[in-house]
Amino acid sequence: MIAERPSLHFLQAPADPADRWDHDDKPREECGVFGVFGSEDASVLTALGLHGLQHRGQEGCGIVSFDAGRFYTERHLGLVGEHFSGADVPERLPGASAIGHTRYATQGGTILRNVQPLFAELAFGGFAVAHNGNLTNARDLRNRLVQNGAIFQSTSDTECVLQLMAKSQRRGVVERLVDALHDIEGAYALVCLTDTMLIGARDPLGIRPLVLGDRDGTPILASETCALDMIGANFVRTIEPGEVIVAERGKSGKIELSSHFPFGERQARPCIFEYVYFARPDSVIDGRSVYEIRKRMGQRLAEETGVDADVIVPVPDSGVPAAMGYALQSGVPYELGIIRSHYAGRTFIQPKQEIRALGVRLKHAANRAAIKGKRVVLVDDSIVRGTTSRKIVQMVREAGAKEVHFRSASPPIKHPDFYGIDMPVIAELMAAQMTLEEMRKSLGVDTLGFLSVEGLYWAMGAEKRNAENPQFTDHAFTGDYPTPLLDYEALRAGKDEQLPLLADKAAE
Repeated sequence: MIAERPSLHFLQAPADPADRWDHDDKPREECGVFGVFGSEDASVLTALGLHGLQHRGQEGCGIVSFDAGRFYTERHLGLVGEHFSGADVPERLPGASAIGHTRYATQGGTILRNVQPLFAELAFGGFAVAHNGNLTNARDLRNRLVQNGAIFQSTSDTECVLQLMAKSQRRGVVERLVDALHDIEGAYALVCLTDTMLIGARDPLGIRPLVLGDRDGTPILASETCALDMIGANFVRTIEPGEVIVAERGKSGKIELSSHFPFGERQARPCIFEYVYFARPDSVIDGRSVYEIRKRMGQRLAEETGVDADVIVPVPDSGVPAAMGYALQSGVPYELGIIRSHYAGRTFIQPKQEIRALGVRLKHAANRAAIKGKRVVLVDDSIVRGTTSRKIVQMVREAGAKEVHFRSASPPIKHPDFYGIDMPVIAELMAAQMTLEEMRKSLGVDTLGFLSVEGLYWAMGAEKRNAENPQFTDHAFTGDYPTPLLDYEALRAGKDEQLPLLADKAAE
């Protein structure tokens, strides 16, 4: 039985990303997931954990809890703090177990029915699932399931998991989930909730992250360790690629954990973009400190693309650790030449293009005292379309910079993503359409440099990249996709009729 509280908050995102004046030209992560099992404060801990994962999704959020034979669910459009910060959260979402989700929608608009966790009453009882990633064969699965009588309630690829579980002939919940996972392809980190267990699952390549924590004997599942820190939980370990982990109460009443590895051994290929941009700097992903790796990226960037300069300036906030590493390696002073406002909302929308073009100044302001008359090296984590980078360069020049040199702490992004990142189609990727010199001229900088793929692997502490069997999912830079795609040429061109079902992509 489920009690769902409808959201009173509605926000419709513009259908065309180009119409979003505040779009900061960064890849967008699909979501973050979180789960708690065996705590009287389950929904509150989940809400706090979602606060820690807010950077992974800012369009929608939801929580499902279980108490006394009933599931309770709330899903909203907007930020976690707008909906799950009140003292009444435990009353609205009672119970000792809960899972939650933060979501960023891909192009096509934000709709409430795609906000997770998704819930369904199946043969064995209620089942809720929250998913980080993307299923690359979801369109084929959906078509097959619909032809066999399935009725979908959303356009999210995640619902395929529920539908596959519903049709599975296996007896147990975990067995049904494993049966469903054998049918899907792509990237996923799942947290699932039943009336008696919390389940986590990570795809066989470990593309999307998932960790296990503990808080006073209560097991926690989360996308990143920063969410564990948010609730005072201890990090226990990383969920292994291909692992399905189950928390349930044993006969003694104590919570027991069990692990299953239904896919056999495969070499892991975690997403390298988690370290470049997505993960919070204070997180540890697969045993690596994101902060330290980003500093190493900056150090190697200085070695590979060093230039005479007076100050090293980060493009905040994502370029800060790399800029620190660059300054450390180059010996050039690090300065906050750009100040970011953290209070620029998304409600100040003006119809005139000339006013909308000023949107970047609501988020970034040049610090004239630090850059006027100086040779400036701007360090950012990446360049996607180049639109925001171009505006920042112009702003720095207007503040009196003598020279402007732009450095990217990752290699050129030349290929789109289909594993849970909202990456533009290839026609919109600056590095895929221009030479280095053309990009330099377009950005209006004196020099332009990128970290090499070899340098990125060095920063990760890895051996030289294995071209035959890469250690990481790095297709955005190399075009080497880790799993089969339905039609790569159609995918990379952004032809919708050939795309796997990305969240919100299907016709409404």
